[in-house]
Amino acid sequence: MPVSWPRALGIAVLGAALALVPALFLYGFTVDDALIPARYATHVARGLGYRWNAHGPITDAVTPLGFPYLLAPFAAHGPLDALAAAKALGLLAWTAAAALLAVTMDRASTSSRARWCALVMLPASAPLAAWSVAGLETGFATALVSIAVCLVALGRPRGGAVPLGLAAALRPELLPFVLVVAITPPPRETMRLGRAEMVRAGLAAAPFFLVVAIRLAVFGRPTPLAVLAKPSDPWLGAKYALACFLLTGPLALVAPRALVRSTSFVRGLVLAVAVHFAAVAVAGGDWMPLSRLVVPVLPAVILAAAHLASVADARVTAARVALALAGELFVMIKIGPAAARVGSDRAALVRELRPALEGARVVASLDAGWVGAATEANIVDLAGLTDPAIAALPGGHTTKRIAPAMLDARGVDTLVLLLAPGARVEAPWTASIFDRGVEARIASFPEMASNFVVTAESRVPGLPYLVLRRRGDAATDVTGEAP
Repeated sequence: MPVSWPRALGIAVLGAALALVPALFLYGFTVDDALIPARYATHVARGLGYRWNAHGPITDAVTPLGFPYLLAPFAAHGPLDALAAAKALGLLAWTAAAALLAVTMDRASTSSRARWCALVMLPASAPLAAWSVAGLETGFATALVSIAVCLVALGRPRGGAVPLGLAAALRPELLPFVLVVAITPPPRETMRLGRAEMVRAGLAAAPFFLVVAIRLAVFGRPTPLAVLAKPSDPWLGAKYALACFLLTGPLALVAPRALVRSTSFVRGLVLAVAVHFAAVAVAGGDWMPLSRLVVPVLPAVILAAAHLASVADARVTAARVALALAGELFVMIKIGPAAARVGSDRAALVRELRPALEGARVVASLDAGWVGAATEANIVDLAGLTDPAIAALPGGHTTKRIAPAMLDARGVDTLVLLLAPGARVEAPWTASIFDRGVEARIASFPEMASNFVVTAESRVPGLPYLVLRRRGDAATDVTGEAP
C-alpha cells in the first residue's frame, strides 16, 4: 500500500490529539511513588550519587534502574521539579507514539472502515492518559511498546525488538509479553520459529538481563527492592488482572471467529496480551490505581482490535468495541475527576507540612515520596521500598512488622502518620485510628504518647496526616502549647 504523506500526516495529528486531550485532562494525576525516583534524581543532580538519603547508602529503590539519571538534568532544585519533568517527558513520548499508532491502524486494511472503531478506545482510556503523565516510567514503557508493535505491523520486526527490550528493562513484568511480540511476524507473513525469530527474541530480552546482571553486581540481588517489600499474592493478582481485563479494553479482542480468519500477526498480539495478563496475575497485581501494570500493552490491544475489525462482521465489531468502551468510560467518569486532583492535593500537602518538618533530622513515614519532597532530612521508609532492612521484614508494604528498637536505632525524631478516613486526633494521640497497619503498630509501641507529640495536622481534604516530633525536639504541639 503506497504511502500518502498528506494522509499519513493528518492521521498522525489525529492520533496525537486523541492521546493528548485526555492526558491534559488528567495531567494532575500522579502517585506518591513518583517522587521516589525524583528524590534520587535530585541527589544525582547535586553530585551526591544514586541515593535515597543524601548521605545514606546506595539502594535499589527504583524499579526502572537508572531512570533517575533521565530526570537528573531537571532536578537541581528538588524532587518536585524532577517530577514535573517526568510528567512532561512522559506526555511527549506517549503523544508521539499515539501518532504512529494511528498511522499504523490506517494501514491495517485498504477496504474496511470498521478498523476505525478501535481508535475510539484511545481517548476513552483513563489509564493510558493518566499513566502517561504520572511521572513514573509507565508512560515511557507504553510509548516503547506502542512503537514496537507498530514497527512489527509495518514490516520491521527487527526494528521493533529494540523498543521492546527497552520496555522490558523499564518494567520487568513485561518480559513474557515482549518475547511473544518479538517472535510475532508482520501481517503478511506466517508464524515460525526460525533463526530470525530467535535473534529478535534475544535482542528484546538482552536489556532485561543486562539490568538483572547490573543489579546482582551492584546490589547483590536480581530484583528491585519493590519485589521484596511487596510480596506477591497470586489470588489478589488474579482478581486484579480480571478487573483490568474488564475495564481497560481487552474485551474488544474476544473474537474467536475473527481470530481464525485473521493473520499470524494479530494472533501473536492477542496471545502476547493474554500472556501479559497472566504474568500480572502471577506477580500479584498492584496497589496503584488505574490498572498501572497493564497500561503498557493497551496500544497492542487497540492495534489488534483494529486488525480484527477489518475481517469481522461490522455488527459484531461494534458490539465488542461497545463493551470495551463501556468499561473504559466507567473508569474515566468514575475515577478520572478524582485522579486529576491527586497532584494538586500532594503539592498542597507538601506546602502545608513542610514548615512542620523543618529541623527534623530523621523522619519515619509510610508515604516516603511526598515526605521526601517536603524535607531534606533522612527518611526512614516504613514500606521498605527504599530500605533493604525494612523490605525484608515480614508483612506487606503497609504492614511491615517494625520493632520499637528500629526507630531508636535509626535515630527517628519525627513521624508522619496517616489517620483513617473520618478519624480525628484523640487524647492521647496513640488512641487515634490510623489508616494502615504499620501506623497502627507504631502507635501501639510502649511510651509513644510520652515520647512523641503531635505538632501539625494536615487540613488537605482526604489526606489527614499527622506530624509528630520527639519531645524535646518539638517547640509546640498542634494546639500551640508547649509540650
